[in-house]
Amino acid sequence: MARTRPALSLVSGDDQDQVPRLHRFREAHPGIVIGPLESGTWQAWFPAEGKAGRAVTRWSLRDLLDDLEDDLAGESG
Repeated sequence: MARTRPALSLVSGDDQDQVPRLHRFREAHPGIVIGPLESGTWQAWFPAEGKAGRAVTRWSLRDLLDDLEDDLAGESG
């Protein structure tokens, strides 16, 4: 008899509703790397040509996406 395991998730229960938003953000900005850290925080890394790049870290995925969207809107406008 085959057993099935529940899917593992790197997103906490509070941020589950942010997963579709994360997917949309990644599609719109493929150069920005977003992922969870061992500390339980989330980090985005912006590569920069000729530089080390820039990192943004927030406690929740929601806060990270909010800040990234605000930063990117400010850069384009």
